[in-house]
Amino acid sequence: MVDEALSAGAVARRLGVAVTTLRTWHQRYGLGPSEHIPGHHRRYTQSDLARLEIMRRLTAEGVSPAEAARWARQAPDPTPNGTGTVAPARILPTGRDGGGSIPVGRAGPAARGLARAAMRLDAAAISETIAHTLAASGVVATWEGLLRPVLAGIGERHAATAGLIEVEHLMSRCVSEALAAASRANVPTGPARILLSCADEEQHTLPLEALAAALAEAGVSYRMLGARVPVAALVEAVNRTGPAAVVLWSHTRATADPTQLSALLAAPRRPLLVLAAGPGWRADTLPAGVVRPVDLAEAVSLSAAVRDSLDQSRRD
Repeated sequence: MVDEALSAGAVARRLGVAVTTLRTWHQRYGLGPSEHIPGHHRRYTQSDLARLEIMRRLTAEGVSPAEAARWARQAPDPTPNGTGTVAPARILPTGRDGGGSIPVGRAGPAARGLARAAMRLDAAAISETIAHTLAASGVVATWEGLLRPVLAGIGERHAATAGLIEVEHLMSRCVSEALAAASRANVPTGPARILLSCADEEQHTLPLEALAAALAEAGVSYRMLGARVPVAALVEAVNRTGPAAVVLWSHTRATADPTQLSALLAAPRRPLLVLAAGPGWRADTLPAGVVRPVDLAEAVSLSAAVRDSLDQSRRD
């Protein structure tokens, strides 16, 4: 079976490193692409990729780059007969565990690479991976298949070890910046029909930022109030702007007070739709008339539908 030849960008995404890191490993340590077709850029074979994986793992464990490169170069061919089997771990030196790994469940290679980049605190690789996936797959697919699994894995590790606070902070900043850039790249026209807000005392804003970017991508204008919005301020914003829909995000049970939803339903300029988004809300405590979207895609679909309904009624 012939090995698949990969570009530098594809290898960087699989490993969770920046393309500039690959260039450095090539120039300084000779771990570069080995397939060359005249008139074309050199490409990485599966054997190249496996040796680079050794390099990445050892440097993440604290081995110096020069020593890691020596072990990677000396390793037997990691993909005999094009099978893609990585060299046995027994040939490698033992290094520090770097704090362990981030579980990402059944998420794909991009999520695993992003998790590794997060553990290394490699902001460049994190941002590059997110930006590429947003451009290739869109906001909803990026959130569901890439960002949410890694963020959930960081949270799981933190709950078990009380660690990874620095990882969570860096990852959150990179995600927030990428989502903001996606929103700016798709600024919708027309009045803002959707109001986005966190519940009172709720500080987890990234899912709401993902919804904002997804709405922008879908051409739906919105207003974002952000974290920790007291119910009185939220009702005031509704009365002043008259949105078609309000999305109220709660990440934990502690912030999911259903009286906030009741206050929205009783507002003088009651929105057509109130969405209780997030895992904090319990379905059996929601006031009648409140909808709980199951995921980001449904929240986008419902918001767009109610926007369209309001615009149509005003045209009629």
